[in-house]
Amino acid sequence: MRGIWLAALLIGSPGWAAEPMTAEEFDAYTLGKTLSYAIGGQIYGAEQYLSGRRVIWAFKGQECTRGIWYDEGGQICFVYEHDGAPQCWTFYRQPDGLRARFEGDPAGTELSEVEQSRTILICAGPDVGV
Repeated sequence: MRGIWLAALLIGSPGWAAEPMTAEEFDAYTLGKTLSYAIGGQIYGAEQYLSGRRVIWAFKGQECTRGIWYDEGGQICFVYEHDGAPQCWTFYRQPDGLRARFEGDPAGTELSEVEQSRTILICAGPDVGV
């Protein structure tokens, strides 16, 4: 009985889920939403998830950029129009929202979802009202 309690405690504790989200799970969770992300409690940026795996991203206080996402070996990779280099993340669903770990980063950059809405992303600069 003690082992079951310990397993339940570990599964329900903050931290990383045992299994990364699949592309299908990620799409079902994000589609039609705008999510705000933070690093260490500080707002980092926000992303609007559109149909066809299209996205609009903005770092806090900066202009928006359009992009796409795709599944690459179990990771969710993003390519944006301002930079053609893929940025791949492993996403986990937690009780308080998504958590993401940037792949290939020795510092282990981790994002956490801090807010979600069904409103469009408000963009600074020339793409205002996108």
